[in-house]
Amino acid sequence: MAKTIYVLNGPNLNLLGTREPKTYGHATLKDVEKLCREAGKRHEIAIAFHQSNHEGQLIDWIHEAGAKKAAGLVINPGGYTHSSVAIRDAVAAVDIPVIEVHISNIFAREDFRHFSHIAPVAKGTLSGFGIMGYALAIDGLAALNASERRS
Repeated sequence: MAKTIYVLNGPNLNLLGTREPKTYGHATLKDVEKLCREAGKRHEIAIAFHQSNHEGQLIDWIHEAGAKKAAGLVINPGGYTHSSVAIRDAVAAVDIPVIEVHISNIFAREDFRHFSHIAPVAKGTLSGFGIMGYALAIDGLAALNASERRS
């Protein structure tokens, strides 16, 4: 597995499975990690899976993914989606495809969740597919990478 996709999870995602299960379901972050690793294995792509409640740590991993020329980055920025210009700038600064993922449909929730600082600088955004959105994002990045190799 020569290529790696980084999967980054922001604040409060460590509480998946117990946090607001009507909104986020009962799957845990470990379940998400397993799903991501399985998707990566299907495409022969390694997964670097991380979670932090700290903005700076997420930015450091974004920079690392860029420096290592990762095959891509999947990010669920959690609440930082709506507030972090710094994460937006980090995503814009790296020359790798980034997919923003949200477990819930952020557009069917509170008005403040309808805005994303990340979406304008991401290759794409997935919202409302539950944890399957992560696997869809990995599938999409694998397809983008395969398409680039053919051209």
